[in-house]
Amino acid sequence: MAQLDALDVIVLIVLVIGTTAYFTKGTYWGIPKDPYASSFATANGAKAGKTRNILEKMDESGKNAVVFYASQTGTAEDYASRLAKEGSSRFGLKTMVADLEDYDYENLDTFPDDKVAIFVLATYGEGEPTDNAVDFYEFITGEDVSFSGGEGADGQPLASMKYVAFGLGNNTYEHYNALVRRVDAALVKLGARRISAAGEGDDGAGTMEEDFLAWKEPMWSELAEKMNLEEREAVYEAVFSVTEREDISPDTDEVYLGEPNKNHLEGTSRGPYNSHNPYIAPIAESREIFTVKGRNCLHMEIDVSRSNLTYQTGDHVAVWPTNAGREVDRFLNVLGLSDRRHVVISVKGLDPTARVPFPTPTTYDAAIRYHIEICGPVSRQFVASLAPFAPDEASKTEMARLGEDKDYFKEKVSDQYLNIAQLLERVCEMKWTNVPFSIMMESIQKLQPRYYSISSSSLVQKTKISITAVVEEVRVPGPKPNIVKGVTTNYLLALKQKQHGEPDPDPHGLTYAITGPRNKYDGCHVPVHVRHSNFKLPSDPAKPIIMVGPGSGVAPFRGFIQERAAQAKAGEKVGKTILFYGCRKPSEDFLYKDEWETYKQELGDAFELFTAFSRETNQKVYVQQRLLEQASLVNELLQQKGNFYVCGDASNMAREVSTRLGQIVAEQRGLSAEKGEEIVKSMRSSNQYQEDVWS
Repeated sequence: MAQLDALDVIVLIVLVIGTTAYFTKGTYWGIPKDPYASSFATANGAKAGKTRNILEKMDESGKNAVVFYASQTGTAEDYASRLAKEGSSRFGLKTMVADLEDYDYENLDTFPDDKVAIFVLATYGEGEPTDNAVDFYEFITGEDVSFSGGEGADGQPLASMKYVAFGLGNNTYEHYNALVRRVDAALVKLGARRISAAGEGDDGAGTMEEDFLAWKEPMWSELAEKMNLEEREAVYEAVFSVTEREDISPDTDEVYLGEPNKNHLEGTSRGPYNSHNPYIAPIAESREIFTVKGRNCLHMEIDVSRSNLTYQTGDHVAVWPTNAGREVDRFLNVLGLSDRRHVVISVKGLDPTARVPFPTPTTYDAAIRYHIEICGPVSRQFVASLAPFAPDEASKTEMARLGEDKDYFKEKVSDQYLNIAQLLERVCEMKWTNVPFSIMMESIQKLQPRYYSISSSSLVQKTKISITAVVEEVRVPGPKPNIVKGVTTNYLLALKQKQHGEPDPDPHGLTYAITGPRNKYDGCHVPVHVRHSNFKLPSDPAKPIIMVGPGSGVAPFRGFIQERAAQAKAGEKVGKTILFYGCRKPSEDFLYKDEWETYKQELGDAFELFTAFSRETNQKVYVQQRLLEQASLVNELLQQKGNFYVCGDASNMAREVSTRLGQIVAEQRGLSAEKGEEIVKSMRSSNQYQEDVWS
């Protein structure tokens, strides 16, 4: 073989490099930029290459107002977006919305006097920060907080910072609006200047929206005065551009048809799985556990063996729902988009700080089905903003009245539990073709995962997560009766029906795209992630526990008892384990009835079950009554430092249980009622008393 000279070698190398470059284009280089390839696939902190310095970001984009949000279900994020839009349209503020987890806070001591920060903060659980606010909360309330200038709290490092704050809470929880109260106190301590009184919205009283509206008007007046702002007539200014792409087929590989990010689009989904990136999990088992027609309660086993998802007993599993086909059709129809449902659209932020709420290009159908909370409650402010786009003058007048008159709005909309498409149908039979799709995207929050208490033990089944879910339905009477269906529970019911052989599941007249985008959920799969909880068994299994969980509130306690039975079987000493459980009738909705018998055999005298049936006789009996009947035993176990747990309805049951426990402690120990309440409060503070409740 002839020897190659130096020139031949160089030519060959160039050819190899050129060939490699040609065939790897689009794979390793020349890749089109997709924000959902990074921000939603990794979902940790700010987007790659983006600054975590909020002041740098504000200066880059010419902003003088930032609206931070701490949100668990999307409501606080929605309020933050609304405040940013209103500040811009009414007062000419240069606003941006910021997720608290996307930025660092050591440089807030350089926050300039001519800018303002608005905090919209939801409290989660028992006074805890939302997932996206943990780092910010720990920093701003820390004992040894230190800023870029080197000053600690005593030096009033935030003296140049002006701010306002609104909190979202629930008065049925012990620590009502704790996050906004603690953050507000910390900011004041650090020298920041609050412009207006901190507002508090109460979801427990059902007044969250009206509380928000009542707070923001005086807030804007005071802020305008302090910053020399002039109010002007508010007109709709789109945050996003929506472009129909007739040049792209919806079948093209680059079009998102419901996939949450690029990895899912390309079929290469990988962890970490979290609130931005779900795992498409197989449903290993599903069954009905009510024994009465007309009501449903599902037990499901979710297989996470092929993921990196882990959980601990007491954690929550998040289920990512899709909207029901009937409601998707209604929404498309009322906007006059039915014939264009599969048209590809590209969505872009018209402001560099605007975050598109779902990946694009996509289709109208996919955006509405998988990403927009079309069945959620409607805000009065949103209704007022739609009035200029009404199809006729009569509709415009009606929408304006609904937006202005809170009592009329309550009667016609809130009390009827109408979603936005149902409302538009009732106001006018004509299509609302003048409504920009952008305003719907901006004004309706993202479709959120729903959280369920895991009803299994991680010690017993590490790779299978159990869900216990009552299928929700609310019947609203009246001249135009309305039936509100639970978005996620009916979706799960459809999956259960499919798994049990029904070719076209149609729970309660609803249909779902249960095979998912491009059939990626076929074979009965559901998108999930795990959220860790502080609702935990004591580390010492010999410690007594008392559990109160009527209805599906028994879910986490099934996991607790399952775990203790396994520990007893393994020869460990297990402390007294008491469950107070309630339902309507033992013949209809006694959840896991046979399992309790099995656990009794495995745990022996360590396990006791006290039941309360509210519909078996004319005399309604509830768990709080059974608790009083066992006052001596309950007090004895508490004095042994036993843990007390409550799971279920926050507004009535959980509050009454807390009151009854205070009575038990006072009466059994010969103390005053006030002292009994004080002891229960102390139990909460030390985590001896734990709640996993909802309203």
